[in-house]
Amino acid sequence: MTADGRARKTKRAEDRGDVDKDLGGESERHGERERHGERERRVRTGGIELCVVERGDPARPTVVLVHGYPDSKEVWSEVADRLEDRFHVVMYDMRGCGRSSAPKPLRGGFTLEKLTDDFLAVVDAVSPGKPVHLVGHDWGSVQGWEFATVKRTEGRIASFTTMSGPSLDHFGHWIKKRMTRPTPRRAAQLLGQGAKSWYVYALHTPVLPELAWKGPLGKRWPRILELMEKVPATGTGTGTEDARPAYPTSSLPTDAAHGAWLYRDNVRPRLRRPRTDCYAHVPVQLITPTGDAFLSQRLYDELEMWAPKLTRRSLPAKHWVPRTRPDQLAAWIGEFVSTAESETPTREPAAPGPFADRFGGQLVLVTGAGSGIGRATAFSFAEAGARVVAVDRDAESAARTADMARLVGAPEAWAETVDVADEQQMEKLAQKVAEEYGVVDVLVNNAGVGVSGSFLETSSEEWKRVLDVNLWGVIHGCRLFGRQMAERGQGGHIVNTASAAAYQPSRALPAYSTSKAAVLMLSECLRAELAGQGIGVTAVCPGLVNTNITATTRFTGVDEDEQKRRRRRASRFYGMRNYPPEKVADAVLRAVVRNQAVVPVTPEARGARVLSRLAPRTLRAIARLKPPM
Repeated sequence: MTADGRARKTKRAEDRGDVDKDLGGESERHGERERHGERERRVRTGGIELCVVERGDPARPTVVLVHGYPDSKEVWSEVADRLEDRFHVVMYDMRGCGRSSAPKPLRGGFTLEKLTDDFLAVVDAVSPGKPVHLVGHDWGSVQGWEFATVKRTEGRIASFTTMSGPSLDHFGHWIKKRMTRPTPRRAAQLLGQGAKSWYVYALHTPVLPELAWKGPLGKRWPRILELMEKVPATGTGTGTEDARPAYPTSSLPTDAAHGAWLYRDNVRPRLRRPRTDCYAHVPVQLITPTGDAFLSQRLYDELEMWAPKLTRRSLPAKHWVPRTRPDQLAAWIGEFVSTAESETPTREPAAPGPFADRFGGQLVLVTGAGSGIGRATAFSFAEAGARVVAVDRDAESAARTADMARLVGAPEAWAETVDVADEQQMEKLAQKVAEEYGVVDVLVNNAGVGVSGSFLETSSEEWKRVLDVNLWGVIHGCRLFGRQMAERGQGGHIVNTASAAAYQPSRALPAYSTSKAAVLMLSECLRAELAGQGIGVTAVCPGLVNTNITATTRFTGVDEDEQKRRRRRASRFYGMRNYPPEKVADAVLRAVVRNQAVVPVTPEARGARVLSRLAPRTLRAIARLKPPM
């Protein structure tokens, strides 16, 4: 081929937007690829050059990550790190952001129609002839809804995962419904979202947003993110051998100034005249951060009408989840993509309720899972789609719980045989779980033993036994797994099973009540310490629950025959009360979802909790009564 022919061929390839461009020299670009495992190219579309980065094997399913405002593609770097071994991961800087060029003039250059042109150009370049899996955050999600609902993208998208960014068309219909058919609740929802959208009004003002971003706001934005969202600035951006992509990037002030036109070009036109054909033609996974300061969860109440194949997820986090919860996002994205890629039909949407969309794919470890409250809790998490580690000192009981957890819905479940009172065994368990299963998202310290008898008749050995299991077992779990949660830096939750005996004194339960009171106070202290790291701590106080703890309770100061008689009487009494452990398990899941501090479960536990605060003398008087057992 002649030189002119090669030039014409290269020119045609560039016009199609599928040719790699040398950014700063081939050797420099090649070195960057080796350091970060990235391949970089320029894609041309409508007079714009988009900077596109690829990771992973192009032969695998392609996942396209689209960033929001005022970010660049680097917001996705942590999630991409976790996906690139399984998928072909693609990120690109939106027009006017990062290393992509900006339209001239800016006005009218950021419409959803032009953003759709950009997306299709990228998809044609990185995955010609094969649909991609789309993931969007913030304005990346707003765009994604446009891509997933317009006719010209049909066949180019296999699935869509959306977070922190509604469809402007759906939003417009949501507003109209509440304005044309108002009720007190709808009016409150409208006012609530209106207050959360304060920044939208600010970005519509002329000139001022650009001045703010290129002045003090741009300089202080990394610190604002760290304070408000717990998003630390990362990377050096120096180009050294061990450097990682910086976030936020140095282009942030210019990116944010350009990005203001996303709002000006799209928000008012779409909210005034929303499309009526904005139905998703692909399966949609909605991930809702429950602490999002900018978007109300109520925006998605009627979403099934627009997205028939909808899977809901919720995450206890704020707006910038790609930076604060990359592990969970990567797990949910990977699962959703794999399901869409499989030959079997896409699964039905998760059952409604606060549990199915909250715990799917999360790793939950329950101690004392061989029976009673522990087993019921393991099953409840399994039914919500969590991966479960069932821990008990009885190997057969733990294995049975794990087997049944898989049957009721856990994608994976494992049994571990451990005595929680043994510090070395617990250390080995924590190391094994982290290495083989991952960092625990929810820890339930439930293992416990009962002991009944007067203080003077309780031996030091009996005191040691109850404190070793009931208190030290909880301490070991909180210390070992809590540290792993804190070091991961992506939140979590710890549930400690205390008891109504923690705040209800009894002459018959000095040792047991002491151990549970210590667990309650430990939980309160830990809650205060770990709150700043996004880790919740809950103390659950069940009350009289029909479990087999009465069959193993140690009654002090009596012979073996009397032991058996008292255990039978206690079991009959708890059986007559017949409060099922499944109700305690439901309370545990609700407590995690709501991040509750102390949860009395049974009516008597709630009543004793009120009396302990309002009428402690009454509880002290009751404590003097000799129990029937």
